[in-house]
Amino acid sequence: MAADSRCAVHLRASIAGLLWLAAGEEVLLLEQAPDDEPGDPYCWSAPATVAHISELRGQQATRLRCVREGIAPPVYPQVDHTALEVYAAFAETRRAKAFELSRASASALLDELHATADHDLLDPAPEPWLRGRQLWLEIVVRGFWHPLDHISEYYRSHWQAERGLALHRHAVETARYLGAARPARGMAHYGLACAWAACGEQAAALSEFDHALNLNPDLRHAAARDADLRPLRI
Repeated sequence: MAADSRCAVHLRASIAGLLWLAAGEEVLLLEQAPDDEPGDPYCWSAPATVAHISELRGQQATRLRCVREGIAPPVYPQVDHTALEVYAAFAETRRAKAFELSRASASALLDELHATADHDLLDPAPEPWLRGRQLWLEIVVRGFWHPLDHISEYYRSHWQAERGLALHRHAVETARYLGAARPARGMAHYGLACAWAACGEQAAALSEFDHALNLNPDLRHAAARDADLRPLRI
């Protein structure tokens, strides 16, 4: 087996592990939340949170399908999560529907991951929606980093910051266990830095942020506009 093929096999396996970690956390979140949980743009309900995660993950599956078929992917707008109209689009989602959306979108993204050609995963691509990332890392963003960020935010907004911290610590250890690529492990450490900052532990947050930058220097751009890291004055 050629080196590039071996790299792609390991990359797919590690990404699949990260995707299912996030999907599993969505199940745990929904299992413990009441079906009629109230929410608003600043404190999302669990079903609304998972519905939003599922929509963006489904968009990523659509992009991969378009890449595979050689057509231009749809352009998706940036999302302001505190906008009333954004929350309203998911506010009426019930738990049963959120479970269904989570399963369907996670399965669709995993299927497209395995169907994507090695060179599409690994070669730099000029598409604007990738923002300079390789395709595989964009899959990690929408399938792992983004879901855990929202689930952690749910815990923080529901006075469970320690649970959010435990979630990100688990994510760091899982990424290490899976042998995930450095940029993906950097994203896991970045999430843990944000969780430490939310708990008021600035020294631990700075340490994790340094780990994140060492693994993925591009995260400095995200940190410059991230309210979670504002207390660190990075």
